[in-house]
Amino acid sequence: MSQFAWNYQSLQLPTYHLPTSIKITFSGAPTPAPAAKSIQELTAGVDQIHRFRDGELILYRRSDSRIWQYKFKRESGSWYRASTRKSVLEHAKRVAMDLHDEARYRERLGLAPAHKSFKDIAMATVEEMQRDLAAGTGKKIYVDYCSVIERYFIPYFGDKYLQNLKHKDIADFEAWRNHRMARTPKSSTLMTFASAFSRVHQTAISRGWISDRVPIPTMSRRGAKGEVRPAFSVEEITQLRQFMQSWQKQGYLDYDRIMRPLLCAYVEFLLLTGMRHGTESMGIEWRHCEWYASEGQRYIRVWVDGKTGGRWLIAKHEAQAVLITLHSLQPDIADKPIEQVMGRDTKYLFRRPDGQRPRTFNGMFSKLMRESGLRWNHTNQSRTLYSLRHSYATMELLAETDIHTLARQMGTSVRMLEAHYSKLTATMAADKLA
Repeated sequence: MSQFAWNYQSLQLPTYHLPTSIKITFSGAPTPAPAAKSIQELTAGVDQIHRFRDGELILYRRSDSRIWQYKFKRESGSWYRASTRKSVLEHAKRVAMDLHDEARYRERLGLAPAHKSFKDIAMATVEEMQRDLAAGTGKKIYVDYCSVIERYFIPYFGDKYLQNLKHKDIADFEAWRNHRMARTPKSSTLMTFASAFSRVHQTAISRGWISDRVPIPTMSRRGAKGEVRPAFSVEEITQLRQFMQSWQKQGYLDYDRIMRPLLCAYVEFLLLTGMRHGTESMGIEWRHCEWYASEGQRYIRVWVDGKTGGRWLIAKHEAQAVLITLHSLQPDIADKPIEQVMGRDTKYLFRRPDGQRPRTFNGMFSKLMRESGLRWNHTNQSRTLYSLRHSYATMELLAETDIHTLARQMGTSVRMLEAHYSKLTATMAADKLA
């Protein structure tokens, strides 16, 4: 085993005294002599090197760095390079040898030769999901996963290693997260965190950064049950529709005169389809709305792509009037017959006359609720746009729509409907059984 190191500070060079000028005669054209290099130029970039284990493991330090690097030859013959993150030679040597031993073991298992930090794995996971979203193959829930990973996982776990995490680490993280959120998260929020963490774990396995045999603790999925958004009663929906007829024509500002009729159409469409606000509704294009014929009857069906994937849903017949209204509010397609727009045009359904989509309808809807006097229900719960989806489910269940059919229409599960509307479904069952 050979070891050598350069110490250029103590390097002594002999001094040569050259004549002031030398005349050399060539038979051809004269060639100028190269300029002399200084000692700094001669030594710049040369590494300090130590070799171990018959040259398989090399420890080196660049002249412009205090940190020792290491490299070793893989079984395939290629070299693997990384930093020891140590500036003291003996410490760096110990780290390099330990990592070399572990790398050899990991290679025998068919894994990558070195561990990735949690941050590295998490960033790779985010890149995968963002790529899928850009390609149109990702799920909308990926947006929430990316947010959780970037805002919570990376800041907390950072340089830790996934395979070294214990249950106490997860418990400490959850306490830190709850303190940062300044509230106790509901079950739906915990499900998002747990699923995002599982996604990071799966990325590590699929890329060979960790074995699927390494036990990794999971995050809690059980929390306080979220409250169902307060629905509108049948009488309140009638009141809301009557109020919107005049409200949408009012407004002193140009923004109000543009947004009010668009919001009213949006509210009606949610009430007539039961789709999710935002995640499903804002991505709808005209080509996603088409006529569907069955047994001599025409229906409007709408393709939506939400957190549970894509699905067709059937809109109420009254939705035709909403589509006609939206068609008239968009100058770039208003001169075309609506039959040529539905099922074909790639422009978004809910957008302003200038073609731009609103970032959100939340603020304008709150204004509608305040001015209509329908913001609060009888238990002082504040209504939001999600209340429209719950109103749809309530009305369908009261109309005795089959719960399995309703679950498919709304893109949810029978279990979720029963959990949220247990009192209503129990009353319906009693009516049938009594």
